[in-house]
Amino acid sequence: MLTTVLEPFLCPDFILVWGSCCHVSHLIYRVFFAAFACVLLALFLCYQNLPQPLQNFPRLDSEANRITILIWWRPFGNKNNFTDCGGLFGIHGCTLTTHRDLYPQAEAVIIHHREIYGNLSRLPQRPRPFNQKWIWMNFESPTHTSGLEELEGIFNWTMSYKVGSDIFMPYGYLHPKKTGSKSTKVLLPRKKGLIAWIISNWNEDHARVEFYHRLRMHVPIHIYGREGMELINNSIVQTASQYKFYLAFENSQHPDYITEKLWNNALKSSAVPVVLGPPRENYELFLPSDSFIHVDDFHSPRVLAAYLKFLDKNPRLYRKYFNWRKKYDVHVTSFWSEHYCAVCKAVRAAQYQTKTVKDLALWFET
Repeated sequence: MLTTVLEPFLCPDFILVWGSCCHVSHLIYRVFFAAFACVLLALFLCYQNLPQPLQNFPRLDSEANRITILIWWRPFGNKNNFTDCGGLFGIHGCTLTTHRDLYPQAEAVIIHHREIYGNLSRLPQRPRPFNQKWIWMNFESPTHTSGLEELEGIFNWTMSYKVGSDIFMPYGYLHPKKTGSKSTKVLLPRKKGLIAWIISNWNEDHARVEFYHRLRMHVPIHIYGREGMELINNSIVQTASQYKFYLAFENSQHPDYITEKLWNNALKSSAVPVVLGPPRENYELFLPSDSFIHVDDFHSPRVLAAYLKFLDKNPRLYRKYFNWRKKYDVHVTSFWSEHYCAVCKAVRAAQYQTKTVKDLALWFET
């Protein structure tokens, strides 16, 4: 019927062309369909040849994938029981052990430097399993660390107080207060004395002892420990908290070597630390600049003594040294379990990383 209606307007040649066009369109459609099918087939074949996920590759956060950490020697013969990494530090899936028969399946072996110094036969003698990490652990300063040259190329990771360690474990640190716990008022314990120093390793050759002798000529200092009075209730914090200032003097001066003398003996005890150690700018990597007094800021012990006496007579200025407590709390690192659990966390995070420490002495001593 449509042809009848259009017949007066269609010439025979146009009808022929129109039919040919329909035929061409049909061919184009078939070619397009065939090309589309080829594309789908190619995509399918590519997918089939993609690397397939390992069926037995465990998730690192799975409790079933426990990390075994072998402590080859207990540091200084320490016999404390291992802690629950999950309960105390939120680090799960850790097996801490000293049983050397687990050496073949241990992901990491912690080796404390003091126990192998001068005797490499105290290292594991069996072949190292593939991908197992040997971790050099040391928290003494370079002054009290010897024999590093013979350890080149042996260890995979380092763990120490030194910034740049593969596992960085400072003696302590400040962390922000929990939300809602910030206060504009800082409460301090009652202070009965001016300056305290608790010291067990008294060595007249140490710079700290020499500085003490010069300082005490200008201001009274109460000494506790082997060369002085007994601690109150055998507590460092309880003793130091009764003083306005605490001498946080390190036994040697090296970058990043800032020990519990600052974190626990002074800051945890609510005493202003008077520090002798690395330069002020090193301390300021870890502390607000107005939270401590550095001996290098004064021309002489006499000038330092005068400043401490000045602060003693000016409570408002003295209390400014505690402004940090409005925002931060002190964490004192717990030896040794916290270190072991930190190794477990690091191994889980970088289990398949491979490296060798080839410049241990150069790195640690500079």
